[in-house]
Amino acid sequence: MALSPFGSRSPSMTVHSPNTAIRLRATAAQNSITGPAAAAVAKPVQNGDRELTEQLNIDIRERYVKDKKVGEGTYAVVYVGHLRHDPSSLVAIKKIKVNAEYKDGLAMDAVREVKYLQELKHPNVIALHDVFSSKDQNLSLVLEFLPGGDLEMLIKDSDIHYGVADIKAWMGMLARGVWWCHENFVLHRDIKPNNLLIASDGEVKLADFGLARSFADPLFNMTHQVITRWYRPPELLYGARQYSGAVDVWSMGMVFAELLLRVPFVAGNTDLDQTSKICEAFGTPTEENWPGVSKLPYYIPTDKAHLVPLQGRDFFMRQFPTAGPVGADLLMSMCALDPRKRSTAVQCLRHNWWTIEPRPTKNEDLPRKSGGTKKMGDDLTRRVGELDEGMFNSAARQLDFGMK
Repeated sequence: MALSPFGSRSPSMTVHSPNTAIRLRATAAQNSITGPAAAAVAKPVQNGDRELTEQLNIDIRERYVKDKKVGEGTYAVVYVGHLRHDPSSLVAIKKIKVNAEYKDGLAMDAVREVKYLQELKHPNVIALHDVFSSKDQNLSLVLEFLPGGDLEMLIKDSDIHYGVADIKAWMGMLARGVWWCHENFVLHRDIKPNNLLIASDGEVKLADFGLARSFADPLFNMTHQVITRWYRPPELLYGARQYSGAVDVWSMGMVFAELLLRVPFVAGNTDLDQTSKICEAFGTPTEENWPGVSKLPYYIPTDKAHLVPLQGRDFFMRQFPTAGPVGADLLMSMCALDPRKRSTAVQCLRHNWWTIEPRPTKNEDLPRKSGGTKKMGDDLTRRVGELDEGMFNSAARQLDFGMK
């Protein structure tokens, strides 16, 4: 782990996207696209500018050679590629298909992915190297090559054995990635194990920014229909339209719990069932333990006979003995029902769990699994920002939250 819990800042990288004007012009103003694409989308392209833009686009496209296809879906095709002048420099080329149902052929979530990956340069955020369009007007994103698959595949593989030191390393990388997003005023809004891709050196990278957005004005409404259900915090299930980075921290807590248990901690079949399972696990939200909760649109009061007391440290130590008392304390701070009482990403990184024994496993010693390139292809072909509400259907188990 880095000497600072926050890790080091990644050097800035220029992202070239000179020909995205064809499809991004309609959304550029509201999404603040930066870099070489900005000038092109900000105003109509003149003939001379178009020729220059198209030549720049060709130059970028010619830098890369596509090798084998590693995934294809209705949304995108993913190839392993390399720099033309250096075959050892591997990249993932994600070709987003034009869809006539969207204005200019490109969905808003694809625009978000380009926008936020341009802005966020950090070792624990997937790197966007280049953007170019092809002759058939499809948009291609040149991403860093992450052949280790994702955390979901490690959790689900019973042949992979890992311990608390490994979990500490993975959670440290996730926490630093989320901290960097929040430091740059970006909410990810879909943190889950299969959005945490693994590099060849073992580094975990936060991917899929299709639901991301910039921090809003405190009085500006945002959608509550974000974050895959099992990782969605109670304030969103209750319909909150103003919220903070606390929503990402709850998701981090759910990933932490899943790494410890190797199954999702609270796994509802519907939003109502999810809310019920959260209440069963952590306690029933009331005005006493969460002032203002009753004013949220979808909050349903619970009669006193069915109230579940707010759970304390003993509950987390019983449910997650592997984490130890200090790890249980960190997890409890991530899972506070009231988002105002939840730890921030900065506070999570300053927690003393990271400094006690065992120390985080070094990247090169972390558990690995073969076949990660295909998993990377499958992950990148998913439409960004698509909420997967049916994961782990056969793996979820009913936890007895009353156990001693």
